[in-house]
Amino acid sequence: MVSFKVAAAALLTMGVATAFVPRAAQTPFLTSSEAKNAALSTAAFYQTNGEQKRSAMSMVVSDPTASKGAYTATNAESRRIIPEDVRGRPVMKIVYVVLESQYQSSMTAAVKRINAGSDNMAVECVGYLLEELRNDEALEQFKIDVADANVFIGSLIFVQELAEKVVEVVEPLRDQLDAVLVFPSMPEVMRMNKVGSFTMKNLGQSKSVVADFMKKKKQEDGSSFEEGMLKLLRTLPKVLKFLPSDKAADARTFMMSFQYWLGGSPENLQSLLQMVAQDYVEPVKKFMVGKEKLVNVEPVLLPDKAIWHPVAPSIVFETSTAYFEWYNKEFCPDAGIDPMNARTIGLILQKSHINTKDDTHYVSLISELESRGARVVPIYSGGLDFSGPVEEFFYDNTGKVVVDTVINLTGFALVGGPASQDHKKAAKVLKKLNRPYMCAVPLVFQSFEEWQASELGLHPIQVALQVSLPEIDGAIEPIIYAGREGATGRSVPLADRVNLLADRAMKWSNLRTKPKVDKKIAITIFSFPPDKGNVGTAAYLDVFDSIKAVLGQLKTEGYNIGDAPLDKAAIMESVLNDPEAKIASPELNVAYRMSTDEYYELTPYAKDLEENWGPAPGNLNSDGQNLVIYGKQFGNVFIGVQPSFGYEGDPMRLLFAKSASPHHGFAAYYTYLEKIFEADAVLHFGTHGSLEFMPGKQVGMSGQCYPDRLINSLPSAYLYAANNPSEATIAKRRSYSATVSYLTPPAENAGLYKGLKELKELISSFQGLRGNEGRGVAIVNSIVSTAYTCNLDKDVDLPPLDTYDAKTDTPEGRDVIVGQVYSQIMQIESRLLPCGLHTVGVPPSAEEAIATLVNIAQLDRPEDEIEGLPRVIASSIGRDINEIYRGNNKGILADVELNEKITTAARAATRALVEQSTDSDGRVKEVKNMFDEVGNFFGSMMGAKKPWTNAIVKAGFPDVNEDRLQPVMTYLEFCLNQIVKDNELGGIMELLNGEFLMPAPGGDPIRNPDVLPTGRNMHALDPSSIPTAAAVEVSEAVVRKLLEKLADDNNGEFPESIAFTLWGTDNIKTYGESLAQVLALVGVRPVSDSLGRVNKVELIPLEELGRPRIDVVVSCSGVFRDLFINQMNLMDRGIKMAAEADEPLDQNFVRKHALEQAEELNISLREAACRVFSNAAGSYSANVGLAIENGGWEDEGQLQEQFLTRKGFAFNADKPGMMEQQADLFKSALKRVDVTFQNLDSSEISITDVSHYYDSDPTKVVQGLRDDKKKPMSMMADTTTANAQVRSLSETVRLDARTKLLNPKFYEGMLSTGYEGVREIQKRLRNTLGWSATAGEVDNFVFEDANGVFIEDAEMQQRLLDTNPNAFRDMVTTFLEANGRGYWETSDENIERLQELYAEVEDRIEGV
Repeated sequence: MVSFKVAAAALLTMGVATAFVPRAAQTPFLTSSEAKNAALSTAAFYQTNGEQKRSAMSMVVSDPTASKGAYTATNAESRRIIPEDVRGRPVMKIVYVVLESQYQSSMTAAVKRINAGSDNMAVECVGYLLEELRNDEALEQFKIDVADANVFIGSLIFVQELAEKVVEVVEPLRDQLDAVLVFPSMPEVMRMNKVGSFTMKNLGQSKSVVADFMKKKKQEDGSSFEEGMLKLLRTLPKVLKFLPSDKAADARTFMMSFQYWLGGSPENLQSLLQMVAQDYVEPVKKFMVGKEKLVNVEPVLLPDKAIWHPVAPSIVFETSTAYFEWYNKEFCPDAGIDPMNARTIGLILQKSHINTKDDTHYVSLISELESRGARVVPIYSGGLDFSGPVEEFFYDNTGKVVVDTVINLTGFALVGGPASQDHKKAAKVLKKLNRPYMCAVPLVFQSFEEWQASELGLHPIQVALQVSLPEIDGAIEPIIYAGREGATGRSVPLADRVNLLADRAMKWSNLRTKPKVDKKIAITIFSFPPDKGNVGTAAYLDVFDSIKAVLGQLKTEGYNIGDAPLDKAAIMESVLNDPEAKIASPELNVAYRMSTDEYYELTPYAKDLEENWGPAPGNLNSDGQNLVIYGKQFGNVFIGVQPSFGYEGDPMRLLFAKSASPHHGFAAYYTYLEKIFEADAVLHFGTHGSLEFMPGKQVGMSGQCYPDRLINSLPSAYLYAANNPSEATIAKRRSYSATVSYLTPPAENAGLYKGLKELKELISSFQGLRGNEGRGVAIVNSIVSTAYTCNLDKDVDLPPLDTYDAKTDTPEGRDVIVGQVYSQIMQIESRLLPCGLHTVGVPPSAEEAIATLVNIAQLDRPEDEIEGLPRVIASSIGRDINEIYRGNNKGILADVELNEKITTAARAATRALVEQSTDSDGRVKEVKNMFDEVGNFFGSMMGAKKPWTNAIVKAGFPDVNEDRLQPVMTYLEFCLNQIVKDNELGGIMELLNGEFLMPAPGGDPIRNPDVLPTGRNMHALDPSSIPTAAAVEVSEAVVRKLLEKLADDNNGEFPESIAFTLWGTDNIKTYGESLAQVLALVGVRPVSDSLGRVNKVELIPLEELGRPRIDVVVSCSGVFRDLFINQMNLMDRGIKMAAEADEPLDQNFVRKHALEQAEELNISLREAACRVFSNAAGSYSANVGLAIENGGWEDEGQLQEQFLTRKGFAFNADKPGMMEQQADLFKSALKRVDVTFQNLDSSEISITDVSHYYDSDPTKVVQGLRDDKKKPMSMMADTTTANAQVRSLSETVRLDARTKLLNPKFYEGMLSTGYEGVREIQKRLRNTLGWSATAGEVDNFVFEDANGVFIEDAEMQQRLLDTNPNAFRDMVTTFLEANGRGYWETSDENIERLQELYAEVEDRIEGV
């Protein structure tokens, strides 16, 4: 028997050598001796074939500076062929443009064959990769080539801006070209087709046989354009009979050309060129007059779908039965594979690579998988709908699934290519298969060397098409596995990436097949900032209660959890405390001590970490001799604590422009999980850890990127908050994690308390006694006095307390005061806040469901023809809800009262809906359908109204239209179903059991209820789809409100420059609202292409804009940079378009400032107009938040320097392949800023919930840079409700403090969860301090009142100390720091109390 290594080697040889030999020429089967001989020739093959050897085996990185900032720097000259000896023959010049390079070698071979063997023609040929046309020099050469070409060929031209360039060059020359052949591409490119009388000029515009056919096929089965073309080929005779004979012949030529093109082999392309030349190219036609024409041979085509294997005796197998008959009985025994017990990996391939013999990357992966003892089932599809082959070939003839894991090697979405997708169909097909689905990515627009040298990694067009879109199908792990060889364009395997892909596929297969009792699971929890009181950090998640639920589920399903306690407190105790400690444990429980020898032996990259951290063990996660792994093992389950970033060990690292490598302790943790504990999978528990934010490429990791090195071959499941799709997407792409979404606590109204509650009661009394000159006047005086007590004078224009007497005021004046206070009170009361923490597997109660549904009900959803409840209710009294909102915001008493009345009615209606399905335990187990036809019929017969209608009538709106209510109430019933579904534990177990987890969007469940139910594999969105038209409309309204407010506060003058912060999650949730705000301020509008993708902008004329163009300085979060680099390109192009517009400088501040900066910095106008900044590739945040959380910062100057150093990397659309440090340009732009601006888009995350908002706030940075040292105005847009508001930052901080930190409803809700709750309260106090440090916009009363709540109250003090002493110590420290840094003025008594308390808590923690 042949050894397997020999067979694997044979694969590589046979795959390249015989992939397209005609069937008759191939032997019926491969004998053992032949396999051995083939294998023995492999070494010689790689030695003689320099191209293959260099590409696949030992790739060398070329000079990384060669690309000059572009992603693609290859040269079309490598694809230029000029006939060496014309021999008097006419020369036909071919120019072709393709998306991918696999046609290059076949086209080259076809042209050389014609030049060598044809007596009738010679061919000059040059080819361009679509991306190369971004380069000005390449574009100029392309124009020159097309100008003297005979034939133009284009294929898969689906990038709008590049499609426009192709049309711009080819269209004017179309008439002089002998033929234009464009295969599936953007409609405007397809319309250039010209083969004799056959054209597609009307494609997508009016009636044509082809267009009608395509449209019909799309309606019938959702076919993409390419699928439609394939079906058209098969029905060609039927189509042609409707055409005149001459047109039929030309149409037939076009269709034959397409078939030849799809065939892809040198023989097929030779036939294509010869056919077109002799019939349509004038010089060749004249030369061949009187000569016999070549007879067009039928295209040599493989079946549309089949199973392919590089050493199979037949080229392909059209049934799985035939394939396994050969594979199991002949191949596997020779290869040493046990077909009965082997893991089976399904592979999805692109047919064009097989047609063109460009298959070495496929062969390499097949050989690696088979060398690990796995079987493979490699399938392909002729088009880009792979669902049919999946359903046909990944099942046996009994309907049983035959694969354990699936890897899509095309990089495309399962159904549809770059132009159109059917994600629902894909997910349905994949869920039926129910196997892990990986989508690996071949480099298309970059050579291997270009990708390796790029800090950003994978080309953004590929990220959009081949990472983002497959993720919406449910795909995981976008591992780069193949590169493009620069000179020949052939695909080559990247050896280490192929190995990693094979290892990870085997591990996922193992999860499905290994007995549960033997599987080892590592649950990883986080501690941020690193402190014992913060172990189990996760956004809005009760971590230890959720671990209890997961352990219970693991036990139920047969996993070995040993003696794990199923009690939250006991689980906490086992992880947090070392049982060997005498009194109290300053350290966590130590699970393992790793010697440095063991560490260096098991961690191949350990030496690389020494540059940043010195030799191991270092001082982090170390006892001085060993590296320490914290955690606790129970049976086959390990609960471990992920080490920190390491900044606390050396705060000066926060100043570095680029993030350092992980420290030795961090590396040791993942080494322990994989190689000592030998985990089968790791479950990262909650939002979020540090793994996915370690340095490396943005997308498309290399073996040098730290997330890749750390996670290595470990399958990773990651619990992520459903409202944070952006960072979840980073985890998917950079740490190869399959995410499981979890619900954030339902948002409830903040309510009122203490003086605020008293104010509302006074206002209620005033409403009843408004006309009473005695009591009514007295109440107004009390309202003014109480408002001052509550510090509302900072938000409402109150009269002077010491001189005002309502008796001397007019009734209208009193109404204005009461209305403004009432409006402010209602803002506070109705503010949404998540209460408590979520426990995995516990769905919301009925009350919690009502809170969420009320918020869903307030929004209009015009795309679904659903009016929000407030709009329907307001219309019943003849009012428009937007008009009521405007009056409410102005403090008009009647509108404030009406707004509250409508809100109360909407809540009552929602409650009536939910109560129909609520059981005696206050939970919704099954939602009753209140809209069934029988019930509706009998109800209408009896004249009965629905319960929600009655509730609205009872609330004071007797004329509400029940029919108009039905759409929104039906929608709420659907949403209720989604809210109470519970699949979080199920989703975790599906991943750990090696199954397919259904995909779902992440985001705000109020804006987009499709986020629900949770427990699914969260994805972001198609980045090319934003900003949507709806987002643009909302953004224009916000910009209008912002500029009106700023002009009102500045004597009618507009600001000249606004500093903007853009976040990834916000733009996913709002579909690009803040992105659209940037464009709106500059005065450019986004333009959709014919496929609905946004990748173009146009300048809005000043006359239409009606105001000056406002300059912007855009600071993008690192996550935004990773997810939306195409949108950064869009902004940069739009801003430069504005800067280059020849307009008056007093009407174009972008141009005004860019001209000033160009002169100041001695650079070009375009360079000076760079306004889009972020971190260096692979780095995240300004580290200001980290500094404040760790407390290790000296002064505000350090924080400002961190911001400038880390955020000063410019994006330049002229050099899109790099983020370039431009500190001088960044400072020059910021010093001209008048206003800083951010957006709040959802109720779950506000400005004191997380450190991100202040981490990227440049308010004091701008103040320090401005020549006049004036602090810019700081503004926030709040679009968390239908009534969007623009407030100052100080107003927003006050609102946040009143509704959260100081609100009993919030802090009591948090305290009810225990240990984690104290930490959540302290986090908001610390983040409030952060705003003092970066913006100086926190009022003294916020700290004073917080001290009163948490410190002066002895009972509260004790509760905090007993529940989480470490977090309480941090709280005391924060108060002392706020005072010490000058942010809080308070009494000496308060400071002394805090100092004494700190000493007491310290003693308590140390066990003294």
